[in-house]
Amino acid sequence: MKLVTTSEMRAIEQRAVEAGIPTLVLMEHAGRAVAQVALDVLRMRGGRRVAVICGRGNNGGDGLCAARHLHNAGVDVRVLLLARDQDLSGDAALNLRAARAAGMEVDNVVGVADGAIRAGIAGYNLLVDALFGTGFRGPAVGLAARAIEAMNEALVPVVSVDVPSGLEADTGRVEGPCVRAAVTVTMGLPKIGMVVYPGAAFCGEIRVADLGIPKAVIQDVGISAEVATAAQVARLLPPRAPDTHKGTYGRVLLVGGSTWFSGAPRLMALGALRAGAGLVRLAVPASIYGPVAASIVEAMPLGLPDRDGVLEAASLDQILELAEDADVVAIGPGMTTRADVAAVIQGVIRSCPRPVVLDADGINVLSGRANLLREARAPVVLTPHPGELGRLLGVSTAEVQRGRIHAVRSAARITGAVTVLKGARTLVAHSDERLVVIPTGNPGMATGGMGDVLTGVIAALIAQGLGPFDAAWVGAYLHGAAGDHVASALGDRGLLAREVADAIPVVVRRAHEGTLPEPIRFLHAAGAA
Repeated sequence: MKLVTTSEMRAIEQRAVEAGIPTLVLMEHAGRAVAQVALDVLRMRGGRRVAVICGRGNNGGDGLCAARHLHNAGVDVRVLLLARDQDLSGDAALNLRAARAAGMEVDNVVGVADGAIRAGIAGYNLLVDALFGTGFRGPAVGLAARAIEAMNEALVPVVSVDVPSGLEADTGRVEGPCVRAAVTVTMGLPKIGMVVYPGAAFCGEIRVADLGIPKAVIQDVGISAEVATAAQVARLLPPRAPDTHKGTYGRVLLVGGSTWFSGAPRLMALGALRAGAGLVRLAVPASIYGPVAASIVEAMPLGLPDRDGVLEAASLDQILELAEDADVVAIGPGMTTRADVAAVIQGVIRSCPRPVVLDADGINVLSGRANLLREARAPVVLTPHPGELGRLLGVSTAEVQRGRIHAVRSAARITGAVTVLKGARTLVAHSDERLVVIPTGNPGMATGGMGDVLTGVIAALIAQGLGPFDAAWVGAYLHGAAGDHVASALGDRGLLAREVADAIPVVVRRAHEGTLPEPIRFLHAAGAA
């Protein structure tokens, strides 16, 4: 499903107007959709009293239009307008006049005491939040903030118009009070801030209102973001033909580990094997070769020159020689950040003839030197968690988390590498601005070793012929779906990375069968799936 930014949705609406659809018609479609959803909620929960809280902009106009349709349907509707009549203009002002002409109760709520809004919505069965739209930038203050707080404290369902008031539509950021909606009726297409955290936690069920905009108009606007789906994954991973062999499914070279982190390369190998790689070669420091070789018998282990349990710079030539016989190289997990490791990583970036998946210490040794990745001989996929991405870009982890979309797109643009920003709703960005939101995954995956498995999965998919960008988002989707599969049996505590790796073949099969649940479902505003 495509996701839009505020500017992309405005461009779509402008083209619709140019194609002969007036903005007033778009507002009428929006208001009718909100009213229909409100009626659906009332039918499920009971009651016939609705309070609509409107702002002065077009979002308020949508709310006024919805109120009129609810009034016509016999619902007891009250509108609380947080503005004077003269503050409204354009289509919103027209809908205000129409509401008053219909004999509706419309109260101007300005300069009132703190308790007035709470009193005004008391006793209603449903609230419609039409206070702020996609143009909002937080935090909400003053009367608007009090209105949001009153809606949240009312203990009745809230239907939000387009986005919950207090949520930034382009970022998912919430910097002050924000409406916690039971349902959000979003116009035309979902907004990207609705499916990333923290915004995703405020939207409730998302229903998409059809504004009557021709599909050709939408297609003409270059929408750059989308939510990954199981159906897309199944298309990119077709069933295997019977007349194939291990060479058909690629050769993966994995490099990682140290005396302190001998588990990381093993989990990387397990991820690659479970994701379907034909042959996996696992290169580790010679000092841990024995235990690694004994514990992951399906991979082909190799010991490389090391000093005190960490790879030496002298191992670079051997890694590059091994890369010649591979389809992809994944490197970094468990290697530490010693100077020799930094030399190896830089050498691989500059000289490796195959795509490189760079994770963990492979990213940490580049802290503050993101531009070095521009020197890469072959395509690179980065798989950082927020702390690693912050170190790479020279910003704090908090800054990355505050603007995850901006951070991941910046990293992809600066480095030229496909960038996978791990976390709740993992984001995968391409340097050309394409962005995929990964809806799979759960809190049980917040444990050591999960990222090592993901690195192996992405490498395996590249080896099987997917391009780096597709391999990155498909790998992240499968990894999260495997975690969800394990959590469905065990709960979201105590999940092990190896269990998630073992579940990957199951979720691939279920994707082909069409039985893999989609964590995010967008419904039509009328309620049909």
